[in-house]
Amino acid sequence: MSGPAAGTVSAAATTDVVCLGESMVTFLPSQPGRLADVPSFGRGIGGAESNVACALAAAGHRAAWVGRVGADGFGDHLVETIASYGVDTSAVRRDPARPTGIYFRTAADRGTATHEVAYYRAGSAASAMSPENVPRDDLFAGRVLHLSGITAALSADCLALLREATAPRAGRPLVSFDVNHRPRLWHGSDADASVLLELARRADLVFVGEDEAEEAWGIVGAEAIRAALPEPSAVVVKRGSRGATVFSGARSSRTGGAGGGDTVTRVPGLHVDVVAAVGAGDAFAAGFLSATLRGLPVRDRGRHGHLMAAAVLTVPGDLTAPPARDHADRLVALDDDAWGRLRLAPGWTSAGRAPEEVRTP
Repeated sequence: MSGPAAGTVSAAATTDVVCLGESMVTFLPSQPGRLADVPSFGRGIGGAESNVACALAAAGHRAAWVGRVGADGFGDHLVETIASYGVDTSAVRRDPARPTGIYFRTAADRGTATHEVAYYRAGSAASAMSPENVPRDDLFAGRVLHLSGITAALSADCLALLREATAPRAGRPLVSFDVNHRPRLWHGSDADASVLLELARRADLVFVGEDEAEEAWGIVGAEAIRAALPEPSAVVVKRGSRGATVFSGARSSRTGGAGGGDTVTRVPGLHVDVVAAVGAGDAFAAGFLSATLRGLPVRDRGRHGHLMAAAVLTVPGDLTAPPARDHADRLVALDDDAWGRLRLAPGWTSAGRAPEEVRTP
């Protein structure tokens, strides 16, 4: 038995979404340049799953983050900061023997040759997460359980935890899985990125970029990705500035659904004046999940994902306040031509802005 079918999320749980994963303290450069040349850094937080939890909580949902941090000041900072967004951190555990992970990055975009990231996460508290120290009750406490492939790459114990969390069983919530392929994390691992395909096939809702599917699995094109992931009831293929393609339908062999029957929904992206290309994928997942929790149509789920991503792309960091729900709903309701003309610049999420006030090309 798998989780709920696409578009159906149980209303019984008191928490909307539980997000499991490592969060780290991030050191952001005070100026552009090589890490060797940057004189000072500001402190922030980073972590795909905690980013999703923070964005959902800021959008008015009941979100929880499950993870492990060290019994140190950096762990204090992470838990306090994530909780300040309204996220439930009561299931976070402290590890007295292992440190909280940290990393430094340059100001350059991730897609450029000058971008540098220096991770100090080996042996972190989060890398010791396992089925033995992360209770299933904590993971299954919400209507949705959101996971990512980053956790699977941290250690053999973390991979075992994700396999346990995605195992088909009665009472499992809808499992959302963001592939989040990070090639550097798999170097030196006993496993490889092929396990991400295994985990994705056990989920109910999958987010995957066309580029990462090709890099991790050698699979090219949205249709081929769906063919490789027949079990999930919804697969969201992210195509960068070209938007997203969503495959949804009762295809899962686990639930006895017949093959075929997919609905294919193409959701064009937006014109965005990008300030920093970090955190957009996590924000897209949060926007899509938010609309899923509200029971909105698939096209609107994709549009809310694009809007949440645009909010992050127009600020320097990984997190920002999302647009007010009524503001986002008005934009989502635009016809295709008006949607295609939108151009979102820094400050577009300001309260009170009507759709026609958003700058167009």
